[in-house]
Amino acid sequence: MFKRIALFLATNLAVLALVSVVMSVLGVNPSSMGGLLVFAAMFGFGGSIISLLLSKWVAKRFAGARVIEQPANETERWLVDTVRRQAQAAGIGMPEVAVYDAPEINAFATGANRNSALVAVSTGLLRAMTRDEAEAVLAHEVSHVANGDMVTMALLQGVLNTFVIVLARIVGRVIDGYLSGGRDSGGGMAYYAIVFALDMVFGLFASMIAMWFSRHREFRADAGGATLAGRDKMVAALERLSQTYGQSTLPKQVAAFGISGGVGGGLKRLLMSHPPMDERIAALRDWRPDGGDVRQGIVA
Repeated sequence: MFKRIALFLATNLAVLALVSVVMSVLGVNPSSMGGLLVFAAMFGFGGSIISLLLSKWVAKRFAGARVIEQPANETERWLVDTVRRQAQAAGIGMPEVAVYDAPEINAFATGANRNSALVAVSTGLLRAMTRDEAEAVLAHEVSHVANGDMVTMALLQGVLNTFVIVLARIVGRVIDGYLSGGRDSGGGMAYYAIVFALDMVFGLFASMIAMWFSRHREFRADAGGATLAGRDKMVAALERLSQTYGQSTLPKQVAAFGISGGVGGGLKRLLMSHPPMDERIAALRDWRPDGGDVRQGIVA
């Protein structure tokens, strides 16, 4: 846990330092509207882009994913051959294939480039799933890569971060000006306290939007998995996953890209990266390979 926190802080401090240096060199003043937009865009997209570029390294480091360089047994050979066949069918480059030690049934895909991604499965999945079910899970992850979900998610997060930074500071100036009776407070402690609180509130709403998209792409990847491996296999895989759904031990950095996610109802559901498993299974049973709408515009 401490390593994850240290990496998170180091990444954000590095982005902040880089943004500050670049803005100083360019003579950008963040107190002006133009300067604020530049600052917000650089800082908002900076963390997302860095996270995307480091995603494979982070997955290997924190999930303990071991890349299969040379298959050591028949199971590893089957994993590599299956991913290669699915990648060719999806029109993407061959991803790295890895295994990580975890008790739950799970898998994930990540990477900044759809032609240079990483697909990893848990040892729990290899123990608990049949070959047909595991094939469907791999197809789901390959579909994430083919759909460019990692890049799209990073860009969306960058846009949302930028929006939060700009809106919090604009509203903060208005509130601070009202509280100070119209006098220029000069960006004092009250202003920064207001901006901090607004960052938290607007950031919460931004997270809801990001998680809505994350849930949407899970439906789409399920449909892609059904296209590559067959709907019956994909349904069987989701039914098997439902036995341990919500027990993911994946690091936060890659948890949203696992096939298994958290569970929750009410307001908590708005912050879930994955839809409920029963909804995914029901949607997939109604899915048709002709591109028929399953939920929220899913296509094959």
